[in-house]
Amino acid sequence: MEVNDREFSNKEITVTYDPCICTLSGKCAKELSDVFSNSVIPWVNLDGVETEKVIQQIKKCPSGALQYYLKKEQKQAV
Repeated sequence: MEVNDREFSNKEITVTYDPCICTLSGKCAKELSDVFSNSVIPWVNLDGVETEKVIQQIKKCPSGALQYYLKKEQKQAV
């Protein structure tokens, strides 16, 4: 299985990371350490945290290296 170290997903949201523009301020890990980590791989863990908290933190990213998009629920044909 191929691992993309720049994209992290759960059922509701996908978080993307662009290391080329990241300023390594550490703001994400300092302010929301339940999700973002400087020492654990994978460094973004979206399990067990409210999506709104993740979105609020991403909006504080000083470089814009962190972005997100919400997943739409897919209707299954019956």
